[in-house]
Amino acid sequence: MNTVISTPRQLILALLAAGALGATGAGLVSQRPAQALPTPATTPAVAPAAAVSTTSAESPQALPGFARITAENGPAVVNISVSGMRQVADDADDEDAAPDPAQEFFRRFGIRPPGMGGQGGQGATPVRGQGSGFIVSPDGLVLTNAHVVKGAQEVTVKLTDRREFRAKVLGADPKTDVAVLKIDAHGLPTVRLGSTRTLNVGEWVLAIGSPFGFENSVTAGVVSAKGRNLPDDSAVPFIQTDVAVNPGNSGGPLFNARGEVVGINSQIYSRSGGYQGLSFAIPIEVAQRVQQQIQATGKVQHARLGVTVQEVNQTLADSFGLDKPQGALVAEVQKGSPADQAGLQSGDVIRSLDGQAIVASGDLPALISQAAPGTRVQLQVWRKGRSETLNATLGDASQAGRNAQASAEPKAGQGRLGLALRPLDREEQRQAGIEGGLLIEQTSGAAARAGVQPGDVLLAVNGSPARSLPQVREAVAQAGKSLALLVLRDGSRIFVPVRLG
Repeated sequence: MNTVISTPRQLILALLAAGALGATGAGLVSQRPAQALPTPATTPAVAPAAAVSTTSAESPQALPGFARITAENGPAVVNISVSGMRQVADDADDEDAAPDPAQEFFRRFGIRPPGMGGQGGQGATPVRGQGSGFIVSPDGLVLTNAHVVKGAQEVTVKLTDRREFRAKVLGADPKTDVAVLKIDAHGLPTVRLGSTRTLNVGEWVLAIGSPFGFENSVTAGVVSAKGRNLPDDSAVPFIQTDVAVNPGNSGGPLFNARGEVVGINSQIYSRSGGYQGLSFAIPIEVAQRVQQQIQATGKVQHARLGVTVQEVNQTLADSFGLDKPQGALVAEVQKGSPADQAGLQSGDVIRSLDGQAIVASGDLPALISQAAPGTRVQLQVWRKGRSETLNATLGDASQAGRNAQASAEPKAGQGRLGLALRPLDREEQRQAGIEGGLLIEQTSGAAARAGVQPGDVLLAVNGSPARSLPQVREAVAQAGKSLALLVLRDGSRIFVPVRLG
C-alpha cells in the first residue's frame, strides 16, 4: 500500500524512519574544505531507460552499453552503512563537522528535533550515515572514501543480493580520501580496474552508488576535465565529470565506456548541498597505491619536497621572462628539506617533474604526494631567465609536516611602483629569522594596487636580494613592464607581481 505524505511534519517523520540521521556521504566543495553529507537509506533505483540506447542518428559513434556495464558490475557495488556517537557540543566548534539534514528539516519547519533536550543538545548523540563502495577482490576487499567511514564505530557492507557483513576498516588515508575495508566472505563479484591515462575529456562515464540511500542507482555523463586541483588540501588530481553525484554516492565507482573502474566518486561542487553539474572522482591509480600500502603496512606514506609554492599569473610570467604563465613558483624553501638539499631557491619556477608538466601550482603537490618517500625525482626549473635541471630525493611528509601552498592570491595593478622603505636593524632581522631585507613602511601607486602592505618585509626584487635602497631603485629601473616582489608577511614568503606603467 502506498503512503501519501501530506504535511511537512509527516515528510520529516518519514525521512527519519528511513534513516535520515546520517553523517557521511558525497563530499561538498565550496569555499572551504570538502565535507561529508548525510544520506537517508531507502530502496534500490532503476537506471533510466534512455541510457540503454546504443546508437545515435547525429553521431557516427555508438553510445556505450550502459545496461551491459550495469548488469556486469552492479553486483560488485555495495552499500555502506556506518554508525557511531558524536559529541553535539564539540561539533559546534568543528568547522569540518558534517551538517545533519534531519536537524535542518526540523529547524526549517519549527519542530523540536527528537533526542535534543532543553540544554541545546549537549552530550553524545548517535549518528548514522551511508555511502557506497566496490569490491576489488573475491575474498572481500572493498574500496570506498575515507570520509565515509570517518569516526565510525560500526561499518556494515550490504550486497545487491541483500546479504550484510560487518566490515573491518583496514586503513584510511584522509589526504587522498581513500579507505580499504575487509568483509569475511568468499567468491564475491568484483569490478575490473582501468586506467585514467587512456581516459579522455569528453568520454562517457557511468557511476553506480546509493544517492540518498537509493541503492545501486545508475547515472551517466562525460568527463569534463582531468587533473583538477580542489581547494581542500587533498593533493589529488581529480577527474571532473557532469555525472549526477549526490550524498550517498561517495565511495562508489566511476566506470569508463569499457566497464572499467577509473575513479572513486568523492566530492561535488555545490552551493545548495545537492548536485549542480560538477562532480569529482579520485583517479583509480591513486586509490590502488593507497590500497597497496595499507595492505602491506597498515598505513599510507606521502612524499615531501619542502617548498611553499604559488600560482604564476601573467604578470609574474612577464617578470620572470616566461613564455607562458605556467608552473609552480617557489615562494619559500624549508631549511634542511629535500628541496633545500637539491638547491632549489626562492624565485625558481618549477615547470616539470620527471617529465610531467607543471601547469598550475597545485600540480606539484599532487605529484609529490603520490610518490613514495626516498624517490629520486628530476625537476626542470626556470631561474633568472634560463632553464636548469635539479635532482631531489623526496622525504617523508609524516616526519616534517606537509607541502604547503601559499594561500595569498597575488593581485596585479597598474601604475608606478611606490614604496617607502627602511633597512631592518639586526634585532629585527633576528626576530624575523632573515638576513637583510627592507621594511615596507608605506605603499602607494602600483605597489599598493598590487597588494603590497605596510609592515611587509621586502626580500627581493625580480630575484635580486633587497639589501639596500640603491639596489631596489636599480632593480626597478631595469625592470620592464612588470616585476615580482618577494615579501615576508606574517612569517610566510610570497611573491607579489607588480605591473608598472
